[in-house]
Amino acid sequence: MDLNRRQFFKVAAVGLGGSSLAALGMAPTPAFAEQVRHFKLAHTIETRNTCPYCSVGCGLIMYSQGDAGKNVKQNIIHIEGDADHPVNRGTLCPKGAGLLDFIHSPSRLQYPEVRKAGSKEWVRVEWDEALDRIAHLMKQDRDANFIEKNAQGQTVNRWLTTGFLAASAASSEAGYLTHKVVRATGMLGFDNQARV
Repeated sequence: MDLNRRQFFKVAAVGLGGSSLAALGMAPTPAFAEQVRHFKLAHTIETRNTCPYCSVGCGLIMYSQGDAGKNVKQNIIHIEGDADHPVNRGTLCPKGAGLLDFIHSPSRLQYPEVRKAGSKEWVRVEWDEALDRIAHLMKQDRDANFIEKNAQGQTVNRWLTTGFLAASAASSEAGYLTHKVVRATGMLGFDNQARV
């Protein structure tokens, strides 16, 4: 390295100034890591699921925390796409990527509600009561509107006044079984949203 006299004095002055500031306590503190940060998903429970939004049926991995005690509700802290899922291979659309906000939304409906005839208020009911009510109303409608024979006298066993939509989180197997049960009632209006 070739330095002329002027360059030598500049380098020496900078070195002397820097060491003088360090001696006066103006040196930066050592950059040592005080504690290693833990990976936030290290102590979580991993659960695979299907996105509830559209009929694509993308795979999700949900991470929840809790003390894993019996009857202890887990808190979902992170959701991401499932890289091993054949549909989305780890990617999610904006709606799927925002599922954590949907889950923790204070306006999210989590329990069945019923609005009685003539009322403007929705009343929360228990799951058993809701399922019994659905079964009762379906039986009542089927008994009133079931068509056993058509105008030509042919047996058709149709129930045209009620339809059924299976959830997008249903697998092909669950959709097949649901289809068999629904068709056995005579219901023609049926679709499985996801078809995965």
